[in-house]
Amino acid sequence: MRFIREQQRRRMTMLVATLSAALVLAACGEDDTVDDEPDDDVEEDVDDDVEEDPVDDEADEDVDEDAEVDDDADDEAAAGQIGEGETVSIGWMPWEEAIAVTNLWHVILEDNGFEVQQEQLDPGIVFDGVATGDLDLFLDAWLPNTHSQYMEEYGDDVEDLGEWLADAPLTWTVPAYVDEVDSIADLADNADLFDGTVVGIEPGAGLTDISQNEVIPTYDLGDSFELVESSTPAMLSELDAAYQNEEPILVTLWRPHPAYGEYDLKDLEDPEGALGEPDQIHALAREGFSEDHPEAAAALENFEFEHDALSELTVMVLEEEGAELDSAREWLEDNRDIVEAWLEGTDLEI
Repeated sequence: MRFIREQQRRRMTMLVATLSAALVLAACGEDDTVDDEPDDDVEEDVDDDVEEDPVDDEADEDVDEDAEVDDDADDEAAAGQIGEGETVSIGWMPWEEAIAVTNLWHVILEDNGFEVQQEQLDPGIVFDGVATGDLDLFLDAWLPNTHSQYMEEYGDDVEDLGEWLADAPLTWTVPAYVDEVDSIADLADNADLFDGTVVGIEPGAGLTDISQNEVIPTYDLGDSFELVESSTPAMLSELDAAYQNEEPILVTLWRPHPAYGEYDLKDLEDPEGALGEPDQIHALAREGFSEDHPEAAAALENFEFEHDALSELTVMVLEEEGAELDSAREWLEDNRDIVEAWLEGTDLEI
């Protein structure tokens, strides 16, 4: 009997132990399940961050857009160089306004990709160069009077791009302190005052031709005056020397000219109109220039100046020899509105 009870007690102890072990194992299994679930959540969160992060996507889009803007800017810059690989030659004579506007257009064309070449020549050679195509441009043609002889010979072989300055008269001029004469008609009786000399400029200049063949015969000055041909710089040097000493001097001149701002001068009246009506200054081009360079031609057709603005440009450009282009660029930067009006409607820009 004792043996049976002992066997029952042992079975109960083993059963309790077995149940306890089962409970422990069950508890451990639940813990593992709980631990696994957060790991899955983390993986899902990481995947979501990678796949759905809007900030990263927007940043990528911004980078792409910036790259496109840079490409567009590069394309526009390339497109702005309309004269890339092209050469334009400009002939000029040593008249102050010619030097000024030639250097200004040198800057404008160069800023648009053109290679620009300048050539200083006598007026007749400039006209011949444009007519034969050896030169592309001449920006200082005085018409219809001063350069009429050249237009008669070469006018059919050049393109007239239009006038850029109205009212440009030729003059015979004395310092304002010379009270004895007010008109060219007064000169015959005052030849000794000027030693019978009219100080002129280049032999090939239209002003020289008109003075010699129109003014002197019209006022019957052939026996009392001699027109001394020289050069524009030489004439200005003579004028300066006489003015500094308050001596009488008679020179051939024209408006606009910076000498009128530097000295107090008096233009002699021309009652017979021998010097002709005031000219207009034109830009001329070789035949075919407008077809080859339509944008540049259109801008030159828009080109126009008022006297005050031209005088300001001329003084700046001539102030320092050798620095003409830099001075023209400086004037352009200070007067962009004037130049931009000429370029309006074209692909040229500054």
